[in-house]
Amino acid sequence: MTTTIEATFDGEVFRPTQPVALEPNTQVKLTVETATREHTEEATTNNSKAYSFFEVARSLKIIDGPPDWSANIDKYLYGEQPQGEGAGREK
Repeated sequence: MTTTIEATFDGEVFRPTQPVALEPNTQVKLTVETATREHTEEATTNNSKAYSFFEVARSLKIIDGPPDWSANIDKYLYGEQPQGEGAGREK
Protein backbone atom coordinates (compact mmCIF):
# COMPACT_ATOMS: atom_id res chain seq x y z
CA MET A 1 0.00 0.00 0.00
CA THR A 2 1.29 3.48 -0.82
CA THR A 3 -0.14 6.66 0.65
CA THR A 4 1.02 10.21 1.29
CA ILE A 5 0.96 11.42 4.87
CA GLU A 6 1.67 15.03 5.77
CA ALA A 7 3.69 15.39 8.97
CA THR A 8 5.83 17.76 10.98
CA PHE A 9 9.28 16.79 12.25
CA ASP A 10 9.65 18.00 15.85
CA GLY A 11 13.37 17.33 16.08
CA GLU A 12 12.92 13.72 17.19
CA VAL A 13 9.90 12.19 15.47
CA PHE A 14 7.53 12.82 12.58
CA ARG A 15 4.07 13.83 13.80
CA PRO A 16 1.23 13.37 11.27
CA THR A 17 -0.96 16.43 10.78
CA GLN A 18 -4.03 14.22 10.23
CA PRO A 19 -5.09 10.80 11.57
CA VAL A 20 -3.27 7.88 9.93
CA ALA A 21 -5.06 4.62 9.08
CA LEU A 22 -2.31 2.31 10.36
CA GLU A 23 -2.14 -0.03 13.32
CA PRO A 24 0.34 1.00 16.05
CA ASN A 25 3.87 -0.34 15.52
CA THR A 26 3.32 -0.87 11.77
CA GLN A 27 6.65 -0.79 9.96
CA VAL A 28 6.73 1.79 7.16
CA LYS A 29 9.28 3.26 4.77
CA LEU A 30 9.39 7.06 4.69
CA THR A 31 10.42 9.23 1.77
CA VAL A 32 10.85 12.80 2.96
CA GLU A 33 9.98 15.78 0.76
CA THR A 34 9.93 19.17 2.46
CA ALA A 35 6.73 21.11 1.94
CA THR A 36 6.59 24.53 0.31
CA ARG A 37 6.01 27.49 2.62
CA GLU A 38 2.50 27.95 1.22
CA HIS A 39 1.70 24.29 1.88
CA THR A 40 3.13 24.47 5.42
CA GLU A 41 1.09 27.58 6.27
CA GLU A 42 -2.07 25.83 5.06
CA ALA A 43 -1.36 22.77 7.22
CA THR A 44 -0.68 24.97 10.26
CA THR A 45 -3.91 26.88 9.73
CA ASN A 46 -5.93 23.67 9.41
CA ASN A 47 -4.33 22.03 12.45
CA SER A 48 -3.22 24.91 14.68
CA LYS A 49 -4.18 23.48 18.09
CA ALA A 50 -1.13 22.21 19.95
CA TYR A 51 -1.77 20.06 23.00
CA SER A 52 0.36 19.99 26.11
CA PHE A 53 1.33 16.74 27.81
CA PHE A 54 -1.01 17.57 30.68
CA GLU A 55 -4.00 18.19 28.39
CA VAL A 56 -3.44 14.83 26.72
CA ALA A 57 -2.89 13.04 30.06
CA ARG A 58 -6.08 14.52 31.53
CA SER A 59 -8.07 13.62 28.42
CA LEU A 60 -7.19 9.93 28.90
CA LYS A 61 -9.17 9.94 32.18
CA ILE A 62 -7.14 7.09 33.64
CA ILE A 63 -8.51 6.49 37.10
CA ASP A 64 -6.42 3.58 38.35
CA GLY A 65 -2.73 3.32 37.72
CA PRO A 66 0.38 2.27 39.54
CA PRO A 67 1.23 4.63 42.42
CA ASP A 68 4.84 4.84 41.24
CA TRP A 69 4.18 6.18 37.72
CA SER A 70 6.20 9.36 38.13
CA ALA A 71 9.10 7.63 39.90
CA ASN A 72 9.29 4.80 37.34
CA ILE A 73 8.16 6.44 34.11
CA ASP A 74 10.94 4.74 32.10
CA LYS A 75 9.70 1.34 33.24
CA TYR A 76 6.21 2.06 31.96
CA LEU A 77 7.26 3.80 28.76
CA TYR A 78 10.28 1.74 27.72
CA GLY A 79 10.24 -1.43 29.82
CA GLU A 80 13.35 -0.42 31.76
CA GLN A 81 13.94 -1.54 35.34
CA PRO A 82 12.37 0.71 37.98
CA GLN A 83 14.48 2.89 40.26
CA GLY A 84 14.03 3.94 43.88
CA GLU A 85 11.45 2.91 46.43
CA GLY A 86 9.55 -0.24 45.53
CA ALA A 87 12.11 -1.25 42.89
CA GLY A 88 12.00 -4.93 42.10
CA ARG A 89 8.38 -5.19 43.10
CA GLU A 90 6.39 -7.28 40.62
CA LYS A 91 2.73 -6.65 39.76
